[in-house]
Amino acid sequence: MTNQARIDAIYRYPVKGLSPQRLPRAALSPGATLPADRLYAVENGPCGFVPARPAYFPKQRFLMLMRNERLAALRTDYDEASHTLTIQWEGRQAARGDLRSKEGRLAIEAFFRRFMPAELRGPPKVLFGEGHSFSDVAKKVVSIINLASVAEVENAAGAAVDPLRFRGNLHVTGWPAWHEFDLLGRELTISKARLKVVKRIQRCAATEVDPSIGIRDLPIPSTLMDHFGHADCGVYAEVIAGGEIADGDPITETAGG
Repeated sequence: MTNQARIDAIYRYPVKGLSPQRLPRAALSPGATLPADRLYAVENGPCGFVPARPAYFPKQRFLMLMRNERLAALRTDYDEASHTLTIQWEGRQAARGDLRSKEGRLAIEAFFRRFMPAELRGPPKVLFGEGHSFSDVAKKVVSIINLASVAEVENAAGAAVDPLRFRGNLHVTGWPAWHEFDLLGRELTISKARLKVVKRIQRCAATEVDPSIGIRDLPIPSTLMDHFGHADCGVYAEVIAGGEIADGDPITETAGG
């Protein structure tokens, strides 16, 4: 099946809970997330994560927008070549560090101790595990947001809804609203890459936070439930064949294997 769907934007979130990075293109690999997506997390009190044996932990163990909306007031940038995270707060550079070095991690951790002491349940600690992604789900997936569905949420909310509230990897235009839910079990082809849609994304209080100012201002989950009878927006997909994707690439659908 073909349609007019295409990629409108590609985003990754190098540090869980912090700013997105928009990418013009990305290389997808089978069984993997978008490169460097949720590559790091900031532990909010000891959780038992072992870097040498990385395992899934629920998002409540880390700093994240569901509970820590002030994170959205920060502007962060991650340089993949140097592993350097830069944090801007109130228009100035507040911290900078190489996340693969002890000194760099200590600089970032010290910033969070200053920035949000009342919200910390213990010492903040930058976490990394080779090949691990600190996703909200245990499987390595790519999240897809249908912009027409976001427009429906916007109409229901009676206010502007930034698609970045949903922290997705791929923003798609050209599908009817909620069409993504019809794609469960189906495959999507984007350039040479193929993805299988595996799960709807249930939305939590993180979507209540305005991603530009860090204020909790819209009851997105209850708006979804009240108007549409569910709290879902977007889908997860597993990469089953690799390839480079780019802004503007068309998306085609097949029945899947």
